Amino acid sequence: MCAARRDAATGLLADGSAMIETAEVVGITDPDGTAVPVTERSTLGMGEAIRALLDSGVRKFFVALGGNSTNDGGAGLLVGLGLKLLDAADRELEPVPLALAKVVVRIDVSGLDARVKEVEFVGMSDIYNPLTGDHGATAVFGPQKGVTPDQVATIDAALAHFADVLEPAMGIAKRNEPGAGAGAAGGLGFALHMLGAHFETGAEVVAREIALDDALKDANGLITGEGRSDVQTLHGKAPFIACKHARDAGVPATLLSGGVDGAALPRLSEYFSGCFSPAPGPITLDTAIRDGTVVRVGDVGEQRAAVLIDVQRAFIARIGRKVRDRVYARRLVRQSDSVVILHAELRGKRDHRIDRYAPRR
Repeated sequence: MCAARRDAATGLLADGSAMIETAEVVGITDPDGTAVPVTERSTLGMGEAIRALLDSGVRKFFVALGGNSTNDGGAGLLVGLGLKLLDAADRELEPVPLALAKVVVRIDVSGLDARVKEVEFVGMSDIYNPLTGDHGATAVFGPQKGVTPDQVATIDAALAHFADVLEPAMGIAKRNEPGAGAGAAGGLGFALHMLGAHFETGAEVVAREIALDDALKDANGLITGEGRSDVQTLHGKAPFIACKHARDAGVPATLLSGGVDGAALPRLSEYFSGCFSPAPGPITLDTAIRDGTVVRVGDVGEQRAAVLIDVQRAFIARIGRKVRDRVYARRLVRQSDSVVILHAELRGKRDHRIDRYAPRR
């Protein structure tokens, strides 16, 4: 059983390199693709997309890993580039988890597209899980793709067997290398390693490509966010990377996400000036519409005021002055629940304190 073929967008950058998103090609939000049982889904489309771009002259690929519905160890991608999975009778097998068990006795790599050797592959991921095991692709991420509890061990064993046969054929061993991220995107990280890829945090690649550091040079503040923020945000997620670049530039960063885990607020507040969300958790549509403008994370006044103070501090620092009394500022923040009143209080004190602490000339 195979999913219906579909068009998928890829991106070409100014330098001639290409950007391919697994979420675009084999995304978990694709209803046709996810209608197929996870044991029969494949990343074949990834390999076909790479091959088509090779035909157009591309020799550098950024592959964004994540948001995919597949758990095939990247077998489909490799088959799309010419690799063959063979059973005991030398019959070709489909690159799906169902076929990756003991029926795969040999892998023919001789047909792998020769142009792959000319290519630079960059895997974009913030996942460091191994391919197999308790912390592997299937055990950790499989359930969100439809892998049932009774299928975890079977599919994990199938990926392990696939790696047992493939690694010697390719002369590369990466499945469980610490920090290699072979388990990213249902094992697509493993397949990219077989092609000699190196890995970078996706957000770092994007920050570089959009020249974020240049944009921050004249900024007084940065606003970033995601669907839901929690302690995992601090493990290389896009908002944290953006915040890191902002902090390095002396610019305060504000977090605005669809949801923010209240328990994670103390940790998040170590990096972000303020953490905001329109909802504390699952709520009805009517409630979301009614309270859409209400910030619901932590103390409203303190969160907003912290942003005002940090933005003001960044601006003052940018013109060569400093507000040194941080304790005073924080105490003032806690005294008011109203941004309007607080801003008026700050404004009343601002000129005096800026003048008082102006550097001597």
